[in-house]
Amino acid sequence: MSSPSRTALISSYPYTLTYRTRWSDNDMYAHLNNSIYSHLFDSIINTYLITHCGLSPSTSPRIFLAVATTSTFFAPISFPAVLELGLRVEKLGRSSITWEVAVFEEGREEVRCVGRFVHVLVERETGRTVQGGMGEELRNGVERLVVREREGSGAEKEQLVGKKAKL
Repeated sequence: MSSPSRTALISSYPYTLTYRTRWSDNDMYAHLNNSIYSHLFDSIINTYLITHCGLSPSTSPRIFLAVATTSTFFAPISFPAVLELGLRVEKLGRSSITWEVAVFEEGREEVRCVGRFVHVLVERETGRTVQGGMGEELRNGVERLVVREREGSGAEKEQLVGKKAKL
């Protein structure tokens, strides 16, 4: 796992969502409360899983559980900012996904925060890790967001085209 980069660009994230901050997102220091970032990460990831991977959180026999999250903050954000959230997959296992979410303020190139979110696919009934791995529709949807190293080019990343949505 590479370290979050303050030089990340929104164009390096194949799926994006727009989020309009609310007055209640600010904390007493007049910037977004740390808990809001977790909300943003969870929202973009689950929006993608529902709209592009066939996941139905309330009825699917297999669900994702978050097993680890981290956030690296580079600069504060305050209401009434409009945010651009970027999503990509850093690592895809048989039954796990390491997501990377970047938070940008609309109209600014500098990344404000980069978060990592690790999901494990489990059987809803037992809570145990899925043994057979992800189904085809789910895996195909998630694979669209995997950013792979290009052979022989080191840090240069293969870019995938995503869709923009509003949250």
